[in-house]
Amino acid sequence: MTDIKKALLDPTAVFENPMQVLHAIDLSREQKIEILQRWRYDEELMEIAEQENMSRGKGKDILESILEALRSLGA
Repeated sequence: MTDIKKALLDPTAVFENPMQVLHAIDLSREQKIEILQRWRYDEELMEIAEQENMSRGKGKDILESILEALRSLGA
């Protein structure tokens, strides 16, 4: 069972990639969207940090994967 509270605080602590969120059978569509949106927000902050010459985590590919998962949910 997915730890929804933990996933909402830090999606990367629960999921390795956005597609795992998309395919989690124990989460509602709304929960998946909320987790993915929070993940997107975190990644966008990381992108801003990169633009300011700070270190970057997993790269821009993860943001595209998050957006793809959100699109597939109609969000």
